Amino acid sequence: MGDVLSTHLDDARRQHIAEKTGKILTEFLRFYEDQYGVALFNSMRHEIEGTGPPQAQLLWRKVPLDERIIFSGNLFQYQEDNKKWRNRFSLVPHNYGLVLYENKVAYERQVPPRAVINSAGYKILTSVDQYLELVSNSLPGTTSKSGATPILKCPTQFPLILWHPSARHYYFCMMTEAEQDKWQAVLQDCVRHCNNGIPEDSKVEGPAFTDAIRMYRQSKELYGTWEMLCGNEVQILSNLVMEELGPELKAELAPRLKGKPQERQRQWIQISDAVYRMVYEQAKARFDAVLSKLQLARPAMEAVIRTDMDQIITSKEHLASKIRASILPKAEVCVRNHVQPYIPSILEALMVPTSQGFTEVRDVFFKEVTDMNLNVINEGGIDKLGEYMEKLSQLAYHPLKMQSCYEKMEPLRLDGLQQRFDVSSTSVFKQRAQIHMREQMDNAVYTFETLLHQELGKGPTKEELCKSIQRILERVLKKYDYDSSSVRKRFFREALLQITIPFLLKKLAPTCKSELSRFQELIFEDFARFILVENTYEEVVLQTVMKDILQAVKEAAVQRKHNLYRDSVVMHNSDPNLHLLAEGAPIDWGEEYGGGGDSSGDSSSPGVPEAATLSEKRRRAKQVVSVVQDEEAGLPFEAVPEPLSPASPDSITELRGLLAQDLRAESPPLANGAPVQESPQSMAAPEAAPPPASPPASPLQQLPPGKAVDLEPPKPSDQETGEQVSSPGGRPPIHTTTEDSTGVQTEF
Repeated sequence: MGDVLSTHLDDARRQHIAEKTGKILTEFLRFYEDQYGVALFNSMRHEIEGTGPPQAQLLWRKVPLDERIIFSGNLFQYQEDNKKWRNRFSLVPHNYGLVLYENKVAYERQVPPRAVINSAGYKILTSVDQYLELVSNSLPGTTSKSGATPILKCPTQFPLILWHPSARHYYFCMMTEAEQDKWQAVLQDCVRHCNNGIPEDSKVEGPAFTDAIRMYRQSKELYGTWEMLCGNEVQILSNLVMEELGPELKAELAPRLKGKPQERQRQWIQISDAVYRMVYEQAKARFDAVLSKLQLARPAMEAVIRTDMDQIITSKEHLASKIRASILPKAEVCVRNHVQPYIPSILEALMVPTSQGFTEVRDVFFKEVTDMNLNVINEGGIDKLGEYMEKLSQLAYHPLKMQSCYEKMEPLRLDGLQQRFDVSSTSVFKQRAQIHMREQMDNAVYTFETLLHQELGKGPTKEELCKSIQRILERVLKKYDYDSSSVRKRFFREALLQITIPFLLKKLAPTCKSELSRFQELIFEDFARFILVENTYEEVVLQTVMKDILQAVKEAAVQRKHNLYRDSVVMHNSDPNLHLLAEGAPIDWGEEYGGGGDSSGDSSSPGVPEAATLSEKRRRAKQVVSVVQDEEAGLPFEAVPEPLSPASPDSITELRGLLAQDLRAESPPLANGAPVQESPQSMAAPEAAPPPASPPASPLQQLPPGKAVDLEPPKPSDQETGEQVSSPGGRPPIHTTTEDSTGVQTEF
C-alpha cells in the first residue's frame, strides 16, 4: 500500500498540497488576527462591567476525574497492514482518548501503547452496511457489485467502526450485542467530549477562533452550522482545509485509482488520511506561530483598552447607530417574513427531547442516592458509606448509567426547518445538550457530596444519617431544578441564534453587505483592532431577532410540560455559605470513610493498609481504576486466556438478580435505567423560580465547547494518532498533548 502513496502523492503533488494549504491558512489567519482584538476587547469589557448570569445554586467540581480511568476492557481490532484481527487491551482515560495496548500484560509491563485515538470528528457505526454506504458516497463510482468481496469483513455480527471523512478509519468487533452496546456508549462519550476541544475558560482565544471560522466560511458563501467544527483548533483548521482541498484532490485522483471498487476505496482512504496528516502538521505550525505572535502583542493591546475603554465603547455605539439606521428596516422585514413564524416550531423541536433528557438526569440521580440510602439502612451502614460515595461521585462520567439521559436527545429533528435554515446536522445541538446534562449531573452529585460530608462531621447514627441523606437529596433536587432550568433556557437561546442568524445574514447579504465598506471611515485608526464593521453589523442583525427569541423562550417557560421556571420570580440563594464549603480540599471518600479499604471502587484492586507509604499510594494510582469495568473474563479469540477477573457489577443481568434479592453491600447501588417511584417529598417543586439568564456574550459562534479536564493520558507520537510501533523502555508518564489548553487532545 506504500506504493499507492508514492504513486499518487509524489513530490510535485505534495508541494501543490502544501501551497494550497498555505494559501487557505493565510486567508483564515487574517480573520483570526482581526477577531483576536475584538474578542480581547469584549472579554475585558465583560470583566469590567461584571455582566453575566446569576450565580448557580449547585457547586461544581474542579477536578472531576483525578487519577481515574473511564473504561478498561478488551477489543478485537482489524489490522490494515496484515489484514488480520487482533486482540487489544483498551483504556479510556479521563481525557477520553482511546488507548490501545498489545494486551493487558503489555500495559502492566509499562510497554508504550500501540495507538492513542482522538475521536473528534468521528462517527460511530454499528454495522458494516452503514460503513460501506459512507465509503461508497465518499468516492463516487466505486459501488461494489452484488456478491463482490466487501472492503471489510467482520468475524462477528457486532462491529464498531470509527469513520472520519478525511482521517483514517478504525475497525473493532465484539463477541456479543451487550458488549457492543457498552463499547458504543463509551465511544460515543469519547466523541462527545473530544468534539468539544476548545475549553470554555478560553475567554479570548476560543471566541476569536470560532468567530474567525464562521467569518471565513461566510466569505466563501457558506452559512449555517458546520458539522466539522469539532476537536481542538488545529483539528478544526485541518477540517477547514480539507473541506476545500478534499473535493479537488478527489476529482484529480479518483480516475487514476486502479483495481476493483473495494481496492480503489482502500486506496482513497489511505491517500485522504496521508493528506490529512500533512495538512495537520502544516496547520499546527502556522497556527502556533500566529498565536504566539498575538500573545506577545496582547499586553500592549490590553493597555490601550484599559486606557481608552470609554472612547472605544462610544465609538462602537456610534458605528452601530449608523449601521442600524441603514439596515434595520430591511432586517426587520426579513425577520418578520422569514424567521418569526418559525421560531415556535424550532423551539418546540429543541425543547421536547432536551427537557426529557434533563428530567432523566434528575431521575437517575434520585434513584442512585435513594438506592445508596437503602443500602446504608439495610446492609452496609456507615462503614460502607465511603465505598458507596466513591461510586456515586463518578456517576456523571459513567457512560452506561448516563446513556438513558443522552438517548433522550437522539430523536431531535428539525424536519422541514433544517433545510430552510441550512442546518447541515443537528448533532451539534444534541452533543451540546448532552454535555450540559453531564455537567448538571456532576454538579448535583458534588453538591450532595459536599453537604453530606458536612453532615458527617456531626457524628450521626445510622438512623440519623439516613434521614439526613433524604433531606439533603430533596435540597439538592431543588437546586438542580433551578440550575437545569437556567441552563436549558440559555441553551435554547443560543441554539435559536445559531440557527437563525446565519440564515438572516445570507438573506441580507445581497442588499446590505455591499454597503458596509462606507462605514469603515467611522472607526478611529487607534481603535481599528477592537472594532470591526462586520462584527458590529452582525450584532445589529442579532438585535432584530433577539426580542422574538427571548419572548418565545419566556412563553415556553409558562408551559408546565417543559419544567421551566418563569423569569418573573427570583429564587434567592438559600445557602450563602454553601460555596465556601467547596473551597476545601477534594473529598476522598475511600480514605476517610472506607475503613482503610480500597478507595477506588474497583472490586478487583487490593485494599490499602492504614500505614501505606506515599510510594505505595502512587503505585496504586497508576493501576487501572475504571469507572466502568469490563465483565468479560478473558479476551475473545484468545488461544491462551488470561486469568479470570471478577465479574463486572455493571452487568445488567447480574444487577437484576441482585435487585431481586437482598442487595449485597459490595455491589453498586443500581442498574442504569431501572424504574423508580419518587416520593412526593423528593419531587416537591422548588420554592421559587430563577431569574432570567443573560444573553450569550458571543451568540453567533458555534455552541461553546464543554470544560476539559487536565489529567494524564498516554502521549502518542507527534505525527499521528494511528498505530505506532512500541519503543523499548517504560510506558511514558500519562500527560496531555495539547500545549495551549487544558483539554487533552491527541495530536495527529
